Amino acid sequence: MTITRFCLVRHGETDWNVERRLQGHTDIGLNQHGVAQAEQMAKALKKINLQFDVLYTSDLLRAAKTAKAIEDLFGTSSITDQALRERHLGALQGLTMMDAPNREPELWAIHLQRDLEHDMRGGESIKQFAQRIHGALEKIRLQNLGKTILLVSHGGALDMMYRLASNQALEAEKVVAVPNASLNWISHDGSCWKVDRWADTSHLQSLALDNLDL
Repeated sequence: MTITRFCLVRHGETDWNVERRLQGHTDIGLNQHGVAQAEQMAKALKKINLQFDVLYTSDLLRAAKTAKAIEDLFGTSSITDQALRERHLGALQGLTMMDAPNREPELWAIHLQRDLEHDMRGGESIKQFAQRIHGALEKIRLQNLGKTILLVSHGGALDMMYRLASNQALEAEKVVAVPNASLNWISHDGSCWKVDRWADTSHLQSLALDNLDL
């Protein structure tokens, strides 16, 4: 049995996370706390002597800067993959959780209902997002069979990876938190995925915010 392991890292905190503003594909950098979280996460991986074979990251700045903390500490370089981006939330991007119901009431209702087909006016539907994330994960797995992969991405993307590994339905309500700079482990034994550990933030010196994706 060939087991391929993934350590999934959500990016560090951004100002938009604090403001509870929907980021999607908007390219927001880390705030000062987010930079510190990324450094604490990288040091935690060093402390447990994680032996990983390859590092992947989303190309969005908040993920790439988080991956940079790993690159600097481990003396390695990352592979950037646009397919690991957060879900494109269309007309909801840039709105806060307070503003969205007032500015886009119909769209917000559709979002809350987890409509699998709606693209949020110019974004991605949940089904399209799932296909993109599942495709990216499977491509990486097949290119690295039997290896340990460190992967930096986004809250919604990691929630989608959790759904894949746990067989959770796309239309089901979110059941797990994905805190900033958390460590999350899934694996594939050649026939199926499984979740090994989730939402580890024991390495962080203060509380980390959950993702806003529903």
